[in-house]
Order: sequence, then structure tokens, then C-alpha cells
Amino acid sequence: MSIGLRAVIITLVVAGSFGCSKDSSISETKGACADIHKSQVCTWAKMQGETVLEVGVTVPIGSIENAPADTTMVWPPVPVATLDIPEVARQKSGMTNVTVFWEPHGHPTPAFLTPHFDFHFNGISSAELAAIDCKDLTKPASLPAGYALPDFDLPPDMTKMMGVKTMVGLCVPKMGMHAVTAADVERTEPFQGSMIVGYNSGKPIFFEPMISKALLMQKQSFDFPMPAVPGWTGTQASKFHAEYDAQKKEYRLIFSGFSTSS
Repeated sequence: MSIGLRAVIITLVVAGSFGCSKDSSISETKGACADIHKSQVCTWAKMQGETVLEVGVTVPIGSIENAPADTTMVWPPVPVATLDIPEVARQKSGMTNVTVFWEPHGHPTPAFLTPHFDFHFNGISSAELAAIDCKDLTKPASLPAGYALPDFDLPPDMTKMMGVKTMVGLCVPKMGMHAVTAADVERTEPFQGSMIVGYNSGKPIFFEPMISKALLMQKQSFDFPMPAVPGWTGTQASKFHAEYDAQKKEYRLIFSGFSTSS
């Protein structure tokens, strides 16, 4: 091999290596933060070039420990915080913002009457969420495998407060309908945690890790199965993992495994 040809090959290999390194660089972008129960909760996104790897929220254990044992119940529920997902990951992940709810007494149905947090990873804007009034009771044409979208008849005291006798599709104003796992429909034991899928006007609009305070206070990592949701806009996460860092005393709630939805 001539010296000139060898030099050309080396140059091409080196240039290609630098090009791959640039394309494969991984970065984490911090999103919005808010004080929740005396601790800063923040969104973030991990990208590899233009590919979204992870979208999540960091939740200090102080936010869990300091959650009040009682709050005034209002309808519809008001989030303790609304946090934007980093803009770099919104289109790629299909996730726009996170609304966080603390439910000290739980909420309907009876399966969920235990203190817990609702983390709604929404695929629509805050203005679109605010416009949901549960008057359009269109249900989706198909649900994820193993999921149900039940109607729930409210007891008289709740009927008076909520202004409806039946929650069709477990619809909540300013949130949407809630599809739950078949196991949650039949649940008799205390609730620990589950992945909920939200809908409005028949279209999926959010993923919701619903997590009991008791589970979070175990200070251990855990996973929820992720359903494949027909009709989700953009790419869709296939994994959910809650990673607990004992040194930092915080959880990272992580969606990953993004791919094009059906």
C-alpha cells in the first residue's frame, strides 16, 4: 500500500470516528422545576443527538415525606405543580408537560382510596387540558391490551359535589378519561402503584404513573409495565422505571424505549 493511499485511509477513518462521536453524544437537558412540599421537583430529558432516550422527573424524598396528611378536597382537582418537559424532547417523545397531584385520601374508584401521587405526563398543552369538561364522552375505538375504561356510579355525597351521577370512562374535568388495568378494576388489596392511560375525545393524551405514598416511602427502585397505546401521537415510551438514589435521597421517574406508535 502506498504512503499516499494509507494517509487517505487514515484521514477518512479519523474523520468518520469524529463524526460518529458527535452524532452519538448523550446530553441531559433540565426542564422546569417547582417547589412541592418543600423540595424542588424538576423535569429533564436525555438525548442522543436528536434522538430522545429518556424523559422524566426528579422527585426528592422530601416531597413525599412532607406531603400533608389532609387537604381541602376540590373538584376538579388542582395540581400541586405543572412542569414543562424540555422543549428539545417534546415532539420526539410526544410528552409536553407533567401535572403532579397529591391525593391524601385517594380518589374514586374504591381501588384507589389510599394516599398517593398522580404524575400525569401529558401529550397536550396546559390550555388544552384546562378546556376538558367531560361533556364529550367519546371513548377510544380500542384500548391497550389488558386495560379497561369503566364507568363509575358516584355515592350521593360525591354526586352533589361533582355535579354528575356517573363518571363515564372515569372522566375528570381538566384531565380526561382514565383507562386502568383489568387488575385495578378487580382490586381488593391495598393499592400500591399502576400505569394509567388518559384519553380525551377518544384520543390518548397522557401516561400516568399513579404511585402510593407507601410504595415511595420504601425508598427502593421499581418498574411498571408500559402498555402499547393505539393512536398515541409521535413516538411512545415502552418502559417505565422509578430509580431511587439513596445518596441523593431522590427518585427519578423515567420513561424510555421510545419508538413510533401504532
